[in-house]
Amino acid sequence: MPAAVRHDWTRDEVVALFALPFNDLLFRSHAVHREHHDPNAVQVSTLLSIKTGGCPEDCAYCPQAARYDTGVQAQKLLEIDEVLQRARAAKDAGASRFCMGAAWRGPKDRDIPKVAAIVRAVKDLGLETCATLGLLGDGHAQALKDAGLDYYNHNIDTAPEFYGEIIHTRDYQDRLVTLEQVRDAGLKTCCGGIVGMGETREQRAGLLQALANLPAHPQSVPINQLVPVPGTPLADAEPLDPFEFVRAIAVARILMPRSIVRLSAGRQQMDDAVQALCFFAGAGSIFLGDKLLTTGNPDVAADHALFRRLDLHPMEVVEQADTVHADIAEGAAAGCGQGCGCSAAA
Repeated sequence: MPAAVRHDWTRDEVVALFALPFNDLLFRSHAVHREHHDPNAVQVSTLLSIKTGGCPEDCAYCPQAARYDTGVQAQKLLEIDEVLQRARAAKDAGASRFCMGAAWRGPKDRDIPKVAAIVRAVKDLGLETCATLGLLGDGHAQALKDAGLDYYNHNIDTAPEFYGEIIHTRDYQDRLVTLEQVRDAGLKTCCGGIVGMGETREQRAGLLQALANLPAHPQSVPINQLVPVPGTPLADAEPLDPFEFVRAIAVARILMPRSIVRLSAGRQQMDDAVQALCFFAGAGSIFLGDKLLTTGNPDVAADHALFRRLDLHPMEVVEQADTVHADIAEGAAAGCGQGCGCSAAA
């Protein structure tokens, strides 16, 4: 029987998954992954900060917050030509999706036409498009959809009960409202969170429970490991055990079987063996390139070498006649299926 898609997971059920013996958990998660996806295909994205620094929020993990002294200088929105240059390079390096992040609490009405023009230009290159701009106002999601945006990233970051320990300048409910606007506009959602911020295992379970119990599972679920940045409140956070991170990937895969789980921020701190375990546990997407907005990422050559060593290949995307965006190709192997915040970690 195929794994059921549920939206009614209890906290106890999710905690019980985390508590399974490591090999039993990976056996179960890999079976779900293989049932719905090509286990040797990885969706490849590239992330570019199109407006860096100066954010008024106080997210404890974020080097782009204006109130923290992290060495990140505020910059204006990039010009279209510069974004296109980076998008072409990303495509040449093997990326199929180009993600654009802006360090805003949320875009103003006057910002949307500028971002829409960038989205339209990147889309014309034949790339999938994703944006993470913060909280959206009335009509913003629809305007971005009309411009050709495929995905909108807006992470819930952590468990509802731990959220107030990390962010004080906006509420958890604010995030849910933007996600609802994104779904209502017909955009695909990219929504995940960050682990290793000092939360308990039960609170990590709470993050994944909240994601799995959304009205619709996000098509893309980025699981970020905290990258401690000097100058932020979490600069001295204790490193998360790498196997605990693998458990988070595995549990996310089980809870949201059709979604693409992305091995996201923190990958630079993982050795190749841990990354291989993440792919086995159910990760089916990565960011390619040397930077995630303002923090480091493994370089392109190292990722290509790892793909060769693990016999992985980039996930194919095809244009669908009834949509403005590219969908992940379905059926690349028997039993395969398909599935893809704030503006700081995607």
